[in-house]
Amino acid sequence: MSKPSAPGLGVASGTRPTRRSLLAGAAGFLAAPAVLTGRARADTTLTVTCWGGDYRAGIDRIFAQPFTKETGIAVRLVDNADLARMKAQVQTGRVEWDVFDSVGPQITAGAKEGLWEEVDGKIVDRSDLTAPGGPSYVGTYLFAGGIAYDPKRFPEGKYPVTFKDFWNVDGFPGRRGLRTRVSENLEIALLADGVAPKDLYPLDVERAFRLLDQIKPAVKKWIETTPQSLSLVTTNEIDFSYTYMSRVRPAQLAGSSVSLSTQQTLNSLEYLAVAKGSRNREAAFRYIAFCLRPNRQAAFGEMLFFSPNSRKGFEASTPAARQYMPDMASPKNAILNDDWWADRYTPLQKRFTEWLLV
Repeated sequence: MSKPSAPGLGVASGTRPTRRSLLAGAAGFLAAPAVLTGRARADTTLTVTCWGGDYRAGIDRIFAQPFTKETGIAVRLVDNADLARMKAQVQTGRVEWDVFDSVGPQITAGAKEGLWEEVDGKIVDRSDLTAPGGPSYVGTYLFAGGIAYDPKRFPEGKYPVTFKDFWNVDGFPGRRGLRTRVSENLEIALLADGVAPKDLYPLDVERAFRLLDQIKPAVKKWIETTPQSLSLVTTNEIDFSYTYMSRVRPAQLAGSSVSLSTQQTLNSLEYLAVAKGSRNREAAFRYIAFCLRPNRQAAFGEMLFFSPNSRKGFEASTPAARQYMPDMASPKNAILNDDWWADRYTPLQKRFTEWLLV
């Protein structure tokens, strides 16, 4: 994929830091130790939601382990970013997850429902971020979703390269895989029907559900966990799957026969938020601040091919990694509108879940 060129995703003004200077802490974690006060003491254990697979490995290696090494605060990763469970924890006052790592529709919907603590500006510095987030959540990085396939099973011209192709079951026969999350599904359905990315919002929900009715018989697997969005392709359980470059590229480097069409992608932003009522509030915001450091952002982007939200972190990324990062400039590609989803995610997810059962 080409280098992101949306405002703020290119070179920042002022002196350009070198890649060496920003990544110097990647192995030795050279940043100054955090000063812990109150509840953010060294015997604290933070629980952070995660998405499993290579993503979990990257979070652990680039963020969790070095944070613990610097602060003494243990980080426990949980492969679950279920907004309904998070809401239940907050409402009952039994908060188990301190930091919620998730996509924009869930994060903005959670903000509307008062599930997050206000961001502590004394701890979290957002001045270097392309997408700062909202009063109670922080943008972390951008990622691209598209159509994955096995090139050994499907030669050129035999696999879908756009969402319109994905919906063309007769022209590109094969077992499909889609997520059980309503966001992204509505967008790619409308893109498949010819809606221009620039005209995508407000989403025509009824039209999108009619289009999902059309593709439903061809969907062999509705995928709940993100790692399965790729593993089901590599194990030949499905043929074409909606998944992410951050999953595909590490699998390729590990030797898997898999590829992702970049002719059309849906680009999204990931966020971090601290659960309302977390007993580890200060430590949680220190963890978020740590994740936003340019050297951490660059290292994570290098490992999993996300585009850093930190401008300096993006500058420090190698050209080799940037070619796989989201292309925010292509008119064929769409960008998820998190604000549109803020008031709509919960009711539409309920409707989508019920639709899956029919």
